[in-house]
Amino acid sequence: MTEIEKRLAAYQLENKLTSKGKLAAILYVSRLAKKEGLPLDSSVLVTDQQGQVLGLGKSAVQGILKEHGVSRVLAEEGGRTSRGSLGNMQKYVAFLNEMHVAGLADTSAIEFWWIRRIEDYFNAQPFKLKYDTGKSLRSMVRDLLNQAVKRQKATPGTMYAGAVLQHLVGAKLSLIMPEGAIRSHGFSVSDSVSARTGDFNIDEVSIHVTTAPSEALMRKCEENLNAGVRPIIITTHESMAGAESLASIQGINGRIDILEVEQFIATNVYEISLFKTAARKITVERIIEKYNEIVEDNETDPSLKVLIG
Repeated sequence: MTEIEKRLAAYQLENKLTSKGKLAAILYVSRLAKKEGLPLDSSVLVTDQQGQVLGLGKSAVQGILKEHGVSRVLAEEGGRTSRGSLGNMQKYVAFLNEMHVAGLADTSAIEFWWIRRIEDYFNAQPFKLKYDTGKSLRSMVRDLLNQAVKRQKATPGTMYAGAVLQHLVGAKLSLIMPEGAIRSHGFSVSDSVSARTGDFNIDEVSIHVTTAPSEALMRKCEENLNAGVRPIIITTHESMAGAESLASIQGINGRIDILEVEQFIATNVYEISLFKTAARKITVERIIEKYNEIVEDNETDPSLKVLIG
Protein backbone atom coordinates (compact mmCIF):
# COMPACT_ATOMS: atom_id res chain seq x y z
CA MET A 1 0.00 0.00 0.00
CA THR A 2 1.40 3.40 -0.99
CA GLU A 3 1.61 6.32 1.41
CA ILE A 4 -1.26 8.02 -0.44
CA GLU A 5 -3.42 4.91 -0.04
CA LYS A 6 -2.52 4.60 3.65
CA ARG A 7 -3.55 8.20 4.33
CA LEU A 8 -6.76 7.90 2.34
CA ALA A 9 -7.71 4.67 4.12
CA ALA A 10 -7.04 6.24 7.52
CA TYR A 11 -9.04 9.33 6.55
CA GLN A 12 -11.99 7.25 5.34
CA LEU A 13 -12.05 5.21 8.54
CA GLU A 14 -11.69 8.22 10.83
CA ASN A 15 -14.55 10.06 9.13
CA LYS A 16 -16.76 7.01 8.48
CA LEU A 17 -17.04 7.71 4.76
CA THR A 18 -18.92 4.58 3.70
CA SER A 19 -22.45 5.77 2.87
CA LYS A 20 -23.45 6.52 -0.72
CA GLY A 21 -24.11 10.23 -0.08
CA LYS A 22 -20.74 10.80 1.57
CA LEU A 23 -18.88 8.85 -1.11
CA ALA A 24 -20.60 10.87 -3.83
CA ALA A 25 -19.56 14.18 -2.26
CA ILE A 26 -15.97 13.03 -1.70
CA LEU A 27 -15.64 11.78 -5.29
CA TYR A 28 -16.96 15.10 -6.62
CA VAL A 29 -14.45 17.11 -4.58
CA SER A 30 -11.67 14.75 -5.68
CA ARG A 31 -12.56 15.53 -9.29
CA LEU A 32 -12.47 19.27 -8.54
CA ALA A 33 -8.97 18.82 -7.11
CA LYS A 34 -7.94 16.92 -10.23
CA LYS A 35 -9.47 19.52 -12.55
CA GLU A 36 -8.60 22.75 -10.73
CA GLY A 37 -5.43 21.67 -9.00
CA LEU A 38 -4.46 22.06 -5.35
CA PRO A 39 -4.72 23.84 -3.02
CA LEU A 40 -8.49 24.32 -3.13
CA ASP A 41 -10.47 27.06 -1.39
CA SER A 42 -13.50 25.49 0.29
CA SER A 43 -15.19 28.88 0.71
CA VAL A 44 -15.87 29.13 -3.03
CA LEU A 45 -17.41 25.65 -3.17
CA VAL A 46 -20.57 26.66 -1.32
CA THR A 47 -23.90 27.66 -2.87
CA ASP A 48 -25.30 31.16 -2.35
CA GLN A 49 -27.68 29.74 0.22
CA GLN A 50 -24.63 28.52 2.14
CA GLY A 51 -26.19 25.10 2.60
CA GLN A 52 -24.86 22.86 -0.16
CA VAL A 53 -21.72 22.04 -2.10
CA LEU A 54 -21.63 24.08 -5.30
CA GLY A 55 -22.13 21.92 -8.41
CA LEU A 56 -22.64 18.68 -6.50
CA GLY A 57 -25.45 16.54 -7.87
CA LYS A 58 -26.40 13.26 -9.49
CA SER A 59 -25.33 14.20 -13.03
CA ALA A 60 -21.91 15.43 -11.92
CA VAL A 61 -21.21 12.32 -9.86
CA GLN A 62 -22.55 9.89 -12.46
CA GLY A 63 -20.46 11.62 -15.13
CA ILE A 64 -17.29 10.88 -13.16
CA LEU A 65 -18.33 7.28 -12.54
CA LYS A 66 -19.12 6.77 -16.24
CA GLU A 67 -15.59 7.83 -17.17
CA HIS A 68 -14.34 4.97 -15.01
CA GLY A 69 -16.74 2.46 -16.54
CA VAL A 70 -19.21 2.49 -13.64
CA SER A 71 -22.85 2.76 -14.74
CA ARG A 72 -24.72 2.09 -11.52
CA VAL A 73 -26.29 5.06 -9.74
CA LEU A 74 -24.48 5.90 -6.53
CA ALA A 75 -27.01 8.35 -5.06
CA GLU A 76 -30.15 9.80 -6.62
CA GLU A 77 -29.26 13.24 -5.26
CA GLY A 78 -25.56 12.69 -5.87
CA GLY A 79 -24.84 13.45 -2.24
CA ARG A 80 -26.25 16.97 -2.58
CA THR A 81 -28.82 16.57 0.18
CA SER A 82 -26.76 14.19 2.29
CA ARG A 83 -26.61 15.38 5.87
CA GLY A 84 -23.22 16.86 6.60
CA SER A 85 -22.07 17.09 2.95
CA LEU A 86 -20.94 20.69 3.41
CA GLY A 87 -18.91 19.89 6.50
CA ASN A 88 -17.47 16.77 4.88
CA MET A 89 -16.43 18.84 1.86
CA GLN A 90 -14.69 21.48 3.96
CA LYS A 91 -12.85 18.89 6.02
CA TYR A 92 -11.84 16.90 2.94
CA VAL A 93 -10.55 20.01 1.16
CA ALA A 94 -8.36 20.71 4.20
CA PHE A 95 -7.10 17.11 4.06
CA LEU A 96 -6.29 17.38 0.33
CA ASN A 97 -4.46 20.64 0.90
CA GLU A 98 -2.39 18.96 3.62
CA MET A 99 -1.59 16.15 1.17
CA HIS A 100 -0.51 18.80 -1.31
CA VAL A 101 1.85 20.37 1.20
CA ALA A 102 3.27 16.92 1.97
CA GLY A 103 3.95 16.30 -1.71
CA LEU A 104 1.37 13.52 -1.93
CA ALA A 105 -1.23 15.25 -4.09
CA ASP A 106 -1.47 12.77 -6.98
CA THR A 107 -5.04 13.76 -7.75
CA SER A 108 -5.54 11.07 -10.40
CA ALA A 109 -4.48 8.38 -7.92
CA ILE A 110 -6.71 9.91 -5.26
CA GLU A 111 -9.76 9.93 -7.53
CA PHE A 112 -9.10 6.35 -8.64
CA TRP A 113 -8.80 5.22 -5.00
CA TRP A 114 -12.26 6.58 -4.26
CA ILE A 115 -13.63 4.90 -7.41
CA ARG A 116 -12.39 1.59 -5.95
CA ARG A 117 -14.15 2.34 -2.67
CA ILE A 118 -17.38 3.08 -4.53
CA GLU A 119 -17.05 -0.23 -6.38
CA ASP A 120 -16.58 -1.86 -2.98
CA TYR A 121 -19.82 -0.22 -1.90
CA PHE A 122 -21.68 -1.55 -4.94
CA ASN A 123 -20.23 -5.03 -4.51
CA ALA A 124 -20.90 -5.17 -0.78
CA GLN A 125 -23.53 -7.73 0.08
CA PRO A 126 -24.20 -8.02 3.80
CA PHE A 127 -24.13 -11.40 5.49
CA LYS A 128 -27.48 -12.90 6.38
CA LEU A 129 -28.57 -14.51 9.61
CA LYS A 130 -31.81 -16.41 9.20
CA TYR A 131 -33.57 -16.77 12.50
CA ASP A 132 -35.13 -20.22 12.29
CA THR A 133 -36.91 -21.58 15.35
CA GLY A 134 -36.32 -25.06 13.98
CA LYS A 135 -32.54 -24.64 14.27
CA SER A 136 -30.32 -24.35 17.31
CA LEU A 137 -28.76 -21.00 18.16
CA ARG A 138 -25.32 -22.56 17.80
CA SER A 139 -26.08 -23.65 14.24
CA MET A 140 -27.31 -20.14 13.36
CA VAL A 141 -24.07 -18.60 14.62
CA ARG A 142 -22.02 -21.25 12.84
CA ASP A 143 -23.89 -20.62 9.58
CA LEU A 144 -23.08 -16.92 9.81
CA LEU A 145 -19.38 -17.64 10.37
CA ASN A 146 -19.39 -20.14 7.49
CA GLN A 147 -20.66 -17.38 5.18
CA ALA A 148 -17.68 -15.26 6.20
CA VAL A 149 -15.26 -18.16 5.61
CA LYS A 150 -16.76 -18.79 2.17
CA ARG A 151 -16.44 -15.14 1.18
CA GLN A 152 -12.90 -15.05 2.51
CA LYS A 153 -11.90 -18.01 0.34
CA ALA A 154 -13.42 -16.30 -2.69
CA THR A 155 -11.50 -13.10 -1.97
CA PRO A 156 -7.87 -13.97 -1.15
CA GLY A 157 -6.16 -11.57 1.21
CA THR A 158 -9.31 -10.64 3.12
CA MET A 159 -10.09 -11.63 6.72
CA TYR A 160 -13.87 -11.62 6.83
CA ALA A 161 -14.19 -14.53 9.26
CA GLY A 162 -11.94 -12.97 11.87
CA ALA A 163 -13.71 -9.62 11.66
CA VAL A 164 -17.18 -11.15 11.98
CA LEU A 165 -16.04 -13.28 14.91
CA GLN A 166 -14.46 -10.36 16.76
CA HIS A 167 -17.38 -8.00 16.31
CA LEU A 168 -19.97 -10.64 17.22
CA VAL A 169 -18.17 -11.21 20.51
CA GLY A 170 -17.91 -7.44 21.04
CA ALA A 171 -21.63 -7.02 20.39
CA LYS A 172 -22.56 -9.80 22.79
CA LEU A 173 -20.31 -8.40 25.52
CA SER A 174 -21.79 -4.94 25.03
CA LEU A 175 -25.25 -6.26 25.91
CA ILE A 176 -24.22 -7.66 29.27
CA MET A 177 -21.75 -4.99 30.36
CA PRO A 178 -22.43 -1.39 31.48
CA GLU A 179 -22.56 1.29 28.79
CA GLY A 180 -19.05 2.15 27.58
CA ALA A 181 -17.37 -0.78 29.34
CA ILE A 182 -16.59 -2.57 26.07
CA ARG A 183 -14.34 -0.81 23.60
CA SER A 184 -14.26 -2.23 20.08
CA HIS A 185 -11.52 -1.77 17.49
CA GLY A 186 -11.20 -2.31 13.77
CA PHE A 187 -10.25 -5.91 13.02
CA SER A 188 -6.96 -4.78 11.44
CA VAL A 189 -6.04 -3.31 14.84
CA SER A 190 -6.24 -6.64 16.64
CA ASP A 191 -4.40 -7.10 19.92
CA SER A 192 -1.82 -9.34 18.23
CA VAL A 193 -0.39 -6.35 16.36
CA SER A 194 -0.87 -3.74 19.04
CA ALA A 195 0.18 -2.99 22.59
CA ARG A 196 -3.19 -4.07 23.97
CA THR A 197 -3.24 -7.14 26.21
CA GLY A 198 -6.35 -8.51 24.53
CA ASP A 199 -9.11 -7.77 22.05
CA PHE A 200 -11.37 -6.95 25.00
CA ASN A 201 -10.10 -6.12 28.47
CA ILE A 202 -12.54 -6.31 31.39
CA ASP A 203 -11.18 -5.84 34.88
CA GLU A 204 -8.45 -8.50 35.27
CA VAL A 205 -9.62 -10.51 32.24
CA SER A 206 -8.20 -10.28 28.71
CA ILE A 207 -10.33 -11.81 25.96
CA HIS A 208 -8.59 -12.92 22.78
CA VAL A 209 -10.83 -13.58 19.75
CA THR A 210 -9.37 -15.55 16.86
CA THR A 211 -10.23 -17.99 14.08
CA ALA A 212 -6.64 -19.21 13.98
CA PRO A 213 -4.93 -19.68 17.39
CA SER A 214 -1.16 -19.41 17.12
CA GLU A 215 2.01 -19.80 19.16
CA ALA A 216 2.25 -16.00 19.30
CA LEU A 217 -1.20 -15.85 20.90
CA MET A 218 -0.18 -18.46 23.48
CA ARG A 219 2.87 -16.42 24.37
CA LYS A 220 0.63 -13.40 24.82
CA CYS A 221 -1.64 -15.44 27.10
CA GLU A 222 1.40 -16.43 29.12
CA GLU A 223 2.33 -12.75 29.41
CA ASN A 224 -1.23 -12.10 30.64
CA LEU A 225 -0.83 -14.75 33.34
CA ASN A 226 2.54 -13.41 34.43
CA ALA A 227 0.99 -9.96 34.77
CA GLY A 228 -1.87 -11.28 36.91
CA VAL A 229 -4.37 -11.09 34.05
CA ARG A 230 -6.71 -13.99 33.27
CA PRO A 231 -6.73 -14.79 29.52
CA ILE A 232 -9.74 -16.22 27.70
CA ILE A 233 -9.52 -17.42 24.11
CA ILE A 234 -12.72 -17.44 22.05
CA THR A 235 -12.43 -19.34 18.78
CA THR A 236 -14.41 -21.47 16.35
CA HIS A 237 -15.45 -25.07 16.87
CA GLU A 238 -12.94 -26.19 14.24
CA SER A 239 -10.05 -24.43 16.00
CA MET A 240 -10.73 -25.64 19.53
CA ALA A 241 -8.50 -28.72 19.35
CA GLY A 242 -5.63 -26.76 17.83
CA ALA A 243 -5.88 -24.07 20.50
CA GLU A 244 -5.82 -26.62 23.30
CA SER A 245 -2.82 -28.38 21.73
CA LEU A 246 -0.88 -25.11 21.43
CA ALA A 247 -1.74 -24.20 25.02
CA SER A 248 -0.42 -27.56 26.16
CA ILE A 249 2.82 -27.08 24.23
CA GLN A 250 3.22 -23.63 25.80
CA GLY A 251 2.64 -25.15 29.22
CA ILE A 252 -0.43 -23.07 30.03
CA ASN A 253 -3.17 -25.61 29.38
CA GLY A 254 -5.37 -25.68 32.47
CA ARG A 255 -4.50 -22.08 33.30
CA ILE A 256 -6.52 -20.44 30.52
CA ASP A 257 -10.09 -20.82 29.30
CA ILE A 258 -10.63 -21.72 25.66
CA LEU A 259 -14.25 -21.27 24.59
CA GLU A 260 -16.14 -22.12 21.41
CA VAL A 261 -17.74 -18.95 20.04
CA GLU A 262 -20.96 -20.65 18.92
CA GLN A 263 -21.64 -21.92 22.43
CA PHE A 264 -20.35 -18.71 24.02
CA ILE A 265 -22.95 -16.63 22.18
CA ALA A 266 -25.80 -19.16 22.26
CA THR A 267 -25.55 -19.67 26.02
CA ASN A 268 -25.68 -15.94 26.64
CA VAL A 269 -28.69 -15.52 24.36
CA TYR A 270 -30.58 -18.05 26.48
CA GLU A 271 -29.51 -16.34 29.70
CA ILE A 272 -30.25 -12.77 28.56
CA SER A 273 -33.68 -13.85 27.26
CA LEU A 274 -34.34 -15.76 30.52
CA PHE A 275 -34.89 -18.86 28.36
CA LYS A 276 -38.17 -17.39 27.05
CA THR A 277 -38.97 -18.35 23.46
CA ALA A 278 -40.32 -14.92 22.44
CA ALA A 279 -37.38 -13.10 24.00
CA ARG A 280 -34.70 -15.15 22.23
CA LYS A 281 -35.28 -13.60 18.81
CA ILE A 282 -35.35 -10.12 20.36
CA THR A 283 -32.00 -10.82 22.03
CA VAL A 284 -30.48 -12.06 18.77
CA GLU A 285 -31.77 -8.93 17.01
CA ARG A 286 -30.20 -6.74 19.71
CA ILE A 287 -26.85 -8.49 19.24
CA ILE A 288 -26.96 -8.03 15.47
CA GLU A 289 -28.03 -4.41 15.84
CA LYS A 290 -25.05 -3.76 18.12
CA TYR A 291 -22.78 -5.73 15.78
CA ASN A 292 -23.77 -3.50 12.86
CA GLU A 293 -23.13 -0.39 14.97
CA ILE A 294 -19.63 -1.68 15.73
CA VAL A 295 -18.96 -2.34 12.04
CA GLU A 296 -20.23 1.13 11.13
CA ASP A 297 -17.95 2.77 13.71
CA ASN A 298 -14.79 0.73 13.17
CA GLU A 299 -14.69 -0.71 9.65
CA THR A 300 -14.74 0.73 6.14
CA ASP A 301 -16.26 -2.35 4.49
CA PRO A 302 -20.09 -2.23 4.70
CA SER A 303 -20.32 -5.86 3.49
CA LEU A 304 -19.36 -6.93 7.00
CA LYS A 305 -22.82 -5.95 8.21
CA VAL A 306 -25.47 -8.58 8.90
CA LEU A 307 -29.12 -8.65 7.89
CA ILE A 308 -31.41 -10.72 10.08
CA GLY A 309 -34.59 -12.34 8.83
